[in-house]
Amino acid sequence: MVLESADKLPDDGTLVVVSHGGTIRTTIGRLLGLEPRTWEALGGLSNCCWSVLGEGARGWRLLEHNAGSLPEPVLGDDD
Repeated sequence: MVLESADKLPDDGTLVVVSHGGTIRTTIGRLLGLEPRTWEALGGLSNCCWSVLGEGARGWRLLEHNAGSLPEPVLGDDD
């Protein structure tokens, strides 16, 4: 389902997948073509953290894992 959704994106599109850590680790492992016995090497995701994958010439690459800071401030509308 993730690959099908990613295939529908425009070239500069972003797909956000929200799930529990074990499911995310399994999905990342499959996208990277890792053997299931090695998936645990990815480590778990902390609460409210994310991973970033990108598709390159040779397939998917893990660009960030267990990231937890935003690149720019998030402003709320409660000011």
